[in-house]
Amino acid sequence: MVAAGGWLITRPMPGDYIPGLGPSTKDSSATPRVVGAPPPRTDPEALNVDNLFPAQRPVEVGAFKARRNGVRQGENCVEVLQDRGQDPLKDTGCQGYLTVSFSGQDHPVLSSVTLLRFPDQPSAARAADALRTKPGAVAFMLADTTTGPVQAPGAKQGGDPRVEAVGHYVTVTSSRPGDGRPAGSAPSGTGAPTTPGQPATGAAPSTEQTLDEATRALSYAAGSPFAWM
Repeated sequence: MVAAGGWLITRPMPGDYIPGLGPSTKDSSATPRVVGAPPPRTDPEALNVDNLFPAQRPVEVGAFKARRNGVRQGENCVEVLQDRGQDPLKDTGCQGYLTVSFSGQDHPVLSSVTLLRFPDQPSAARAADALRTKPGAVAFMLADTTTGPVQAPGAKQGGDPRVEAVGHYVTVTSSRPGDGRPAGSAPSGTGAPTTPGQPATGAAPSTEQTLDEATRALSYAAGSPFAWM
Protein backbone atom coordinates (compact mmCIF):
# COMPACT_ATOMS: atom_id res chain seq x y z
CA MET A 1 0.00 0.00 0.00
CA VAL A 2 1.57 3.32 -1.11
CA ALA A 3 0.53 6.80 -0.06
CA ALA A 4 1.52 9.84 -2.12
CA GLY A 5 0.19 13.38 -1.96
CA GLY A 6 -2.81 12.26 0.03
CA TRP A 7 -3.89 9.63 -2.49
CA LEU A 8 -3.91 5.95 -1.64
CA ILE A 9 -3.12 3.20 -4.13
CA THR A 10 -3.36 -0.44 -3.24
CA ARG A 11 -0.72 -2.77 -4.65
CA PRO A 12 -0.85 -6.54 -5.05
CA MET A 13 0.03 -8.54 -1.96
CA PRO A 14 2.33 -11.57 -2.15
CA GLY A 15 0.36 -14.54 -3.39
CA ASP A 16 -2.15 -12.53 -5.44
CA TYR A 17 -0.45 -13.64 -8.65
CA ILE A 18 2.23 -16.26 -9.20
CA PRO A 19 4.55 -15.34 -12.11
CA GLY A 20 4.42 -17.98 -14.81
CA LEU A 21 1.26 -19.60 -13.44
CA GLY A 22 -1.32 -16.83 -13.66
CA PRO A 23 -4.44 -16.48 -11.51
CA SER A 24 -5.90 -19.39 -9.60
CA THR A 25 -8.23 -21.86 -11.34
CA LYS A 26 -11.31 -20.57 -9.54
CA ASP A 27 -10.64 -17.07 -10.92
CA SER A 28 -9.63 -18.09 -14.44
CA SER A 29 -13.14 -17.78 -15.88
CA ALA A 30 -13.29 -14.16 -14.68
CA THR A 31 -9.88 -13.17 -16.06
CA PRO A 32 -10.35 -10.37 -18.64
CA ARG A 33 -9.31 -10.91 -22.24
CA VAL A 34 -5.68 -10.19 -23.10
CA VAL A 35 -4.73 -9.61 -26.74
CA GLY A 36 -1.08 -9.73 -27.79
CA ALA A 37 2.07 -11.40 -26.56
CA PRO A 38 3.32 -10.40 -23.10
CA PRO A 39 6.78 -8.85 -22.80
CA PRO A 40 9.65 -11.01 -21.53
CA ARG A 41 9.74 -11.26 -17.76
CA THR A 42 13.50 -10.85 -17.91
CA ASP A 43 12.98 -7.17 -18.82
CA PRO A 44 12.50 -5.26 -15.53
CA GLU A 45 11.16 -2.18 -17.31
CA ALA A 46 8.64 -4.00 -19.51
CA LEU A 47 4.96 -3.04 -19.53
CA ASN A 48 3.65 -6.18 -17.83
CA VAL A 49 -0.06 -5.84 -17.10
CA ASP A 50 -0.12 -8.43 -14.32
CA ASN A 51 2.57 -6.54 -12.45
CA LEU A 52 0.96 -3.13 -12.95
CA PHE A 53 -2.76 -4.01 -12.77
CA PRO A 54 -3.48 -7.54 -11.47
CA ALA A 55 -6.85 -8.71 -12.77
CA GLN A 56 -8.10 -9.89 -9.38
CA ARG A 57 -7.29 -6.67 -7.52
CA PRO A 58 -9.07 -3.34 -8.10
CA VAL A 59 -7.26 -0.05 -8.56
CA GLU A 60 -7.98 2.36 -5.73
CA VAL A 61 -7.03 6.04 -5.77
CA GLY A 62 -8.66 8.01 -3.00
CA ALA A 63 -12.39 7.24 -3.16
CA PHE A 64 -12.23 6.05 -6.76
CA LYS A 65 -12.22 2.32 -7.44
CA ALA A 66 -12.02 0.51 -10.76
CA ARG A 67 -11.61 -3.06 -11.99
CA ARG A 68 -9.60 -4.18 -14.97
CA ASN A 69 -11.29 -5.27 -18.18
CA GLY A 70 -9.61 -6.28 -21.45
CA VAL A 71 -5.97 -5.71 -22.35
CA ARG A 72 -4.04 -5.12 -25.56
CA GLN A 73 -0.24 -5.13 -25.73
CA GLY A 74 2.50 -5.23 -28.31
CA GLU A 75 5.67 -3.69 -29.72
CA ASN A 76 4.16 -1.88 -32.72
CA CYS A 77 2.96 1.41 -31.22
CA VAL A 78 1.01 2.39 -34.33
CA GLU A 79 -1.58 -0.19 -33.19
CA VAL A 80 -2.80 2.20 -30.48
CA LEU A 81 -3.76 4.94 -32.95
CA GLN A 82 -7.30 5.76 -34.02
CA ASP A 83 -6.10 6.75 -37.51
CA ARG A 84 -2.96 4.85 -38.47
CA GLY A 85 -2.51 7.04 -41.52
CA GLN A 86 -1.66 9.97 -39.23
CA ASP A 87 1.08 8.89 -36.87
CA PRO A 88 2.13 11.44 -34.22
CA LEU A 89 4.45 8.78 -32.77
CA LYS A 90 6.52 8.53 -35.95
CA ASP A 91 10.26 8.85 -35.28
CA THR A 92 9.73 9.01 -31.49
CA GLY A 93 11.36 5.62 -30.90
CA CYS A 94 8.31 4.08 -29.22
CA GLN A 95 9.33 0.59 -28.06
CA GLY A 96 6.03 -0.93 -26.97
CA TYR A 97 2.57 -0.30 -25.59
CA LEU A 98 0.03 -1.56 -23.12
CA THR A 99 -3.65 -0.56 -23.28
CA VAL A 100 -6.01 -1.47 -20.44
CA SER A 101 -9.76 -0.93 -20.07
CA PHE A 102 -11.24 -0.18 -16.64
CA SER A 103 -14.79 0.00 -15.27
CA GLY A 104 -15.60 2.16 -12.26
CA GLN A 105 -16.97 0.18 -9.34
CA ASP A 106 -19.13 2.92 -7.82
CA HIS A 107 -20.09 4.85 -10.98
CA PRO A 108 -20.93 3.77 -14.56
CA VAL A 109 -17.61 4.93 -16.01
CA LEU A 110 -15.49 3.22 -18.65
CA SER A 111 -11.84 4.29 -18.93
CA SER A 112 -9.07 3.48 -21.39
CA VAL A 113 -5.44 3.74 -20.29
CA THR A 114 -2.55 3.42 -22.76
CA LEU A 115 1.07 3.24 -21.63
CA LEU A 116 3.89 3.78 -24.13
CA ARG A 117 7.56 3.01 -23.56
CA PHE A 118 10.45 5.02 -25.02
CA PRO A 119 14.25 4.70 -24.90
CA ASP A 120 14.75 7.86 -22.80
CA GLN A 121 13.00 10.78 -21.12
CA PRO A 122 13.49 13.31 -23.97
CA SER A 123 11.85 10.89 -26.42
CA ALA A 124 8.91 10.40 -24.08
CA ALA A 125 8.52 14.16 -23.60
CA ARG A 126 8.49 14.77 -27.37
CA ALA A 127 5.91 12.03 -27.88
CA ALA A 128 3.68 13.46 -25.14
CA ASP A 129 3.84 16.91 -26.73
CA ALA A 130 2.93 15.43 -30.13
CA LEU A 131 -0.06 13.55 -28.66
CA ARG A 132 -1.33 16.65 -26.84
CA THR A 133 -1.55 18.50 -30.14
CA LYS A 134 -3.78 15.75 -31.53
CA PRO A 135 -6.43 14.88 -28.93
CA GLY A 136 -8.07 11.58 -29.75
CA ALA A 137 -5.10 10.26 -31.72
CA VAL A 138 -4.87 7.31 -29.34
CA ALA A 139 -7.91 5.05 -29.74
CA PHE A 140 -10.32 4.48 -26.86
CA MET A 141 -10.45 0.78 -26.04
CA LEU A 142 -13.67 -0.79 -24.81
CA ALA A 143 -13.97 -3.53 -22.19
CA ASP A 144 -13.87 -6.30 -24.81
CA THR A 145 -10.63 -4.88 -26.36
CA THR A 146 -12.42 -3.49 -29.42
CA THR A 147 -11.98 0.16 -30.37
CA GLY A 148 -14.68 2.58 -29.26
CA PRO A 149 -16.48 4.83 -31.73
CA VAL A 150 -14.96 8.18 -32.64
CA GLN A 151 -16.85 11.00 -30.98
CA ALA A 152 -18.87 13.25 -33.26
CA PRO A 153 -17.31 16.60 -34.28
CA GLY A 154 -17.81 19.10 -31.48
CA ALA A 155 -18.98 16.44 -29.02
CA LYS A 156 -17.26 15.84 -25.70
CA GLN A 157 -16.99 12.47 -23.99
CA GLY A 158 -15.29 13.26 -20.73
CA GLY A 159 -13.04 15.95 -22.18
CA ASP A 160 -9.75 15.51 -23.98
CA PRO A 161 -7.48 12.59 -23.00
CA ARG A 162 -4.97 13.24 -20.24
CA VAL A 163 -1.42 12.79 -21.58
CA GLU A 164 1.51 12.57 -19.14
CA ALA A 165 5.22 11.89 -19.64
CA VAL A 166 6.63 9.99 -16.63
CA GLY A 167 10.29 9.03 -16.90
CA HIS A 168 10.71 7.33 -20.26
CA TYR A 169 7.04 6.37 -20.42
CA VAL A 170 3.91 8.19 -21.60
CA THR A 171 0.41 7.56 -20.27
CA VAL A 172 -2.77 8.48 -22.17
CA THR A 173 -6.00 8.23 -20.19
CA SER A 174 -9.60 9.04 -21.07
CA SER A 175 -13.05 8.16 -19.74
CA ARG A 176 -16.59 7.86 -21.06
CA PRO A 177 -19.97 7.13 -19.49
CA GLY A 178 -20.33 3.42 -18.85
CA ASP A 179 -23.12 2.99 -21.38
CA GLY A 180 -21.02 4.53 -24.15
CA ARG A 181 -23.19 7.60 -24.73
CA PRO A 182 -21.67 11.09 -25.07
CA ALA A 183 -21.28 13.02 -21.85
CA GLY A 184 -24.31 15.18 -21.12
CA SER A 185 -22.45 18.42 -20.50
CA ALA A 186 -19.25 20.10 -21.57
CA PRO A 187 -16.32 20.32 -19.14
CA SER A 188 -16.28 23.38 -16.90
CA GLY A 189 -12.85 24.17 -18.33
CA THR A 190 -11.70 26.76 -15.80
CA GLY A 191 -10.32 26.74 -12.30
CA ALA A 192 -7.98 24.36 -10.53
CA PRO A 193 -8.81 20.67 -10.84
CA THR A 194 -10.11 18.89 -7.77
CA THR A 195 -8.09 16.11 -6.22
CA PRO A 196 -9.40 12.60 -7.04
CA GLY A 197 -11.43 11.22 -4.17
CA GLN A 198 -12.66 14.65 -3.03
CA PRO A 199 -16.12 15.21 -4.59
CA ALA A 200 -17.75 18.62 -4.42
CA THR A 201 -19.76 19.12 -1.24
CA GLY A 202 -23.47 19.82 -1.21
CA ALA A 203 -24.39 18.10 -4.46
CA ALA A 204 -23.89 14.84 -6.31
CA PRO A 205 -21.06 15.06 -8.88
CA SER A 206 -22.08 15.69 -12.47
CA THR A 207 -21.28 13.24 -15.24
CA GLU A 208 -18.34 15.39 -16.31
CA GLN A 209 -16.99 15.53 -12.76
CA THR A 210 -17.27 11.76 -12.45
CA LEU A 211 -15.47 11.22 -15.76
CA ASP A 212 -12.78 13.73 -14.81
CA GLU A 213 -12.21 12.01 -11.46
CA ALA A 214 -11.83 8.63 -13.20
CA THR A 215 -9.39 9.99 -15.77
CA ARG A 216 -7.22 11.76 -13.21
CA ALA A 217 -7.22 8.81 -10.81
CA LEU A 218 -6.26 6.22 -13.44
CA SER A 219 -3.68 8.54 -15.01
CA TYR A 220 -2.03 8.82 -11.60
CA ALA A 221 -2.23 5.07 -10.98
CA ALA A 222 -0.72 4.32 -14.40
CA GLY A 223 2.18 6.73 -14.04
CA SER A 224 3.11 6.25 -10.39
CA PRO A 225 5.18 3.05 -10.88
CA PHE A 226 7.51 4.94 -13.25
CA ALA A 227 7.89 8.18 -11.30
CA TRP A 228 11.23 7.12 -9.79
CA MET A 229 12.62 5.16 -12.74
